[in-house]
Amino acid sequence: MKKIGILGSGVVGKTLGAGFLKLGYEVQIGTREPAKLADWLAANPGAHVGDFAATAAFGDTILLAGKGIAAQSILALAGADNLNSKIIMDATNPIAEEPPFNGVLSFFTEPNVSLMEQLQAAFPDARFVKVFNSVGAYAMVNPKLPDRPTMFISGNSNEAKAEVRQLLDQLGWDAEDMGGAEAARAIEPLCRLWCIPGFRNNQWNHAFKLLRPVSVS
Repeated sequence: MKKIGILGSGVVGKTLGAGFLKLGYEVQIGTREPAKLADWLAANPGAHVGDFAATAAFGDTILLAGKGIAAQSILALAGADNLNSKIIMDATNPIAEEPPFNGVLSFFTEPNVSLMEQLQAAFPDARFVKVFNSVGAYAMVNPKLPDRPTMFISGNSNEAKAEVRQLLDQLGWDAEDMGGAEAARAIEPLCRLWCIPGFRNNQWNHAFKLLRPVSVS
């Protein structure tokens, strides 16, 4: 059975952790404050909690689910040796500390570089895949929508993306591979677009879908 280590104990980490458990994966959440996960552990028997280093060592695959501004420090606490060669599903976004302006979030990255590229450069022996960053936790596991939504992914390892694609299928998503790590420059801003209806109209239960023309035989 595959083990997934989750770095980050917010709503994304807890939601996906519960979803992974239901699919039969072993799950451990890494956190600085284990006590705040007591209720989650009670509701999810069989799950584990530890610090970032122990969780990174535990996981065959890693989910990075902390705040984008803390992502690099979380990975540093996890330890490069515990991350080498592993798939890191990067659900983070480079959201700045200031509040949204007319519903539009500010990023701390420049337009021609993504947070994931920065993380990949800092931990070159890990295999990062951008995923789960363009939808709210509400819809990450078996989304209740009229059709299967699209999750856009990117990363430099085709093998890693293939494994993430299989996991997405189990969670009720279609996956679209946008290419290498640099494609995260386009995927990360989808978070800003997704959030606008929420901030402006309190609508948070939507997702993106890529449509193609129907082929005619």
